[in-house]
Amino acid sequence: MTKIKAFEVTPEAGAAAADKVALSYAQRLIRRKKLTSQSGLSFYVDLPQTISVNAGAGFVLEDGRVIEVVADVEPLLRVTGPQITRYAWHIGNRHTPCTIAEDHLLIAVDPVLKAMLLHLGAQVDEVQAPFTPEGGAYGHGRTMGHDHGSGHGADHAHAHSHDHNHDHSQDHNQDYGHAYTHEHDHG
Repeated sequence: MTKIKAFEVTPEAGAAAADKVALSYAQRLIRRKKLTSQSGLSFYVDLPQTISVNAGAGFVLEDGRVIEVVADVEPLLRVTGPQITRYAWHIGNRHTPCTIAEDHLLIAVDPVLKAMLLHLGAQVDEVQAPFTPEGGAYGHGRTMGHDHGSGHGADHAHAHSHDHNHDHSQDHNQDYGHAYTHEHDHG
C-alpha cells in the first residue's frame, strides 16, 4: 500500500530533486495516479485538478522531497524534408501536439497524419524519443484538439461562439484566437 503522497507540483524540480519519474506525454496529463520513481519509490499523486505536467517539473511529496518528472521515451514520427514549415502548418492545422526543432518535427504516431505528410513530400520515420511538444498559444498547457466537423480533431476543451449575423461581403481574413465571435447571415 502506497502511503507517500504528492499534493502539489513545482514548475522546476532543479537541484532539489531527490529522484526522478519517467512519464510519457499522455501520462503527464495527470490528477490522481500511483507512480514509481526510478529508484523504486512508490507514491500517489493526488492533485486538486487534472494538469499537464512538463518535463523538469517536480512532484512535491508530503515529506518535502521532490520527484522530478522526465519525458519518457515513446514511439513517435520524425518529420523532415524541404518544406518543414509547410508540414508544421498542416500538423498545427489539425491541432496536433508537435515538438518543433530547426530541422525536424516530432508527433505521436498517427497513420492518417503520416499518409498526409508523405503525400506532401515529407520524409517520415518512426523513432523512439522523449516527447515534449510545444505548449499552447500562450506558452503553457497543452494544445487541445478541435472538432469542427472535419473528423480530424478531438473533443473541445473549451467552447467557441459562432453567431451567424452578417452578409458574406465581409472580409473573413481575421486572426481568430480561442475567444472569438464569427457573425454572418447564412440566409
